[in-house]
Order: sequence, then C-alpha cells, then structure tokens
Amino acid sequence: MAQQKMILKVLTMTDDKTKQKAIEAAADIPGVDSIAADLKDQKLTVIGEMDAVAVVKKLKKVGKVDIISVGPAKEEKKEEKKEEKKEEKKEEAAAAAPPPPKEEKKEEKKEDKKQENK
Repeated sequence: MAQQKMILKVLTMTDDKTKQKAIEAAADIPGVDSIAADLKDQKLTVIGEMDAVAVVKKLKKVGKVDIISVGPAKEEKKEEKKEEKKEEKKEEAAAAAPPPPKEEKKEEKKEDKKQENK
C-alpha cells in the first residue's frame, strides 16, 4: 500500500483536550507516520500507509468526523516541483536570451574612427 494523506474534519475538536484525544486515536492506528491537527479549522491531517476506514472508525469514537480528502501523500510536492521547474525555465530563458543589439555603440565607434582619420 502506498503512502496516503487523509484530511479529516473532526467537528467535536473544539479545545485542546479533544484535539489531544483525536491525535491519540489516530496514533493508535498501525501505519500512521505523521499527524497534524489544526484546532481553528477543526482539521486533522494523517499521513502514512494505513487503512482510511480504520482511521475514520477510530476517530468516530472521539466525535463526528467528515472526510475532506484522501489521496497520495506526495501529490503536493509534485505540484511544488512543477512550479519551481516552470520558474527555473523562465529564468533560464531570460538568461539565455541574447542581449539587446548594441547598434548605438557600433555607430559611435564608426564616428570615432572617422574623426580620428580626419
């Protein structure tokens, strides 16, 4: 099973006590690598090689749970890398672009040579 990222909304997570209970409940599930809790948004993010049903079943003992998303854990990193590559390509394109023509300097040199020859 590949690593997955679950974002859950625990509606009863309103204070530090229920937040701690939710974190401990998620930590009991085998395969969980990391847990992040956002008390303000009532969100719990669980990352690891675990069964999504087991996570929800365990958290239902703490309170009402809504699943916001379940997906691969490395999805965000890929998007960030794509954005970084696009920025690097833009920078490379700007650096690789030929400098603007130096016609003014050429004209000045020609004028200087004409004056020296006189």
